[in-house]
Amino acid sequence: MNITDVIDKYYLPESDSKRILLTHSRSVANKALWIAHRHPELKMDETLLWDGAMAHDVGIYLTNAPEIGCFGSFPYVCHGYLGADLLRKEGLSPLLARICERHTGAGLSETEIVTKALPLPHRDLLPVSLEEQVICFSDKFFSKTHLGEEKSIEKARKSLAKYGEEGVARFDSWCELFL
Repeated sequence: MNITDVIDKYYLPESDSKRILLTHSRSVANKALWIAHRHPELKMDETLLWDGAMAHDVGIYLTNAPEIGCFGSFPYVCHGYLGADLLRKEGLSPLLARICERHTGAGLSETEIVTKALPLPHRDLLPVSLEEQVICFSDKFFSKTHLGEEKSIEKARKSLAKYGEEGVARFDSWCELFL
């Protein structure tokens, strides 16, 4: 089974949620590959970047986000770890599961999760590998409500501010590394 099979299994063929997921994920994948091509010295795994970008939001259907066609019972912030659990259950690569659970905000530390009382597992959910970081970073430039529109760096920073200064600092360091 691959990520396309998982998406086809859990998303209805003509649903808004599937269309939004695929359109958003392709935008993130293209940005991630653009970064990899811009920085060949980092020797990133381009297949993992593509598959990880396509997988990173697979858990959105389990959340209550009607504006993007998702009518699940969990808060939206949970989609990363829920997607990771789904990928593990379906036997996909642990690398893809880690990308899912570590991409929310600019990643979240256990301290941030506990301090903000977020409904997430109490552990670090920070991107570690370069591929995890690039996908997390690339994701910040695309929303699911304005498909295909790339945000400016300033708009991406502003959207991260709700997660706190730690996330903004991580994003700023990625700007220096990847752009």
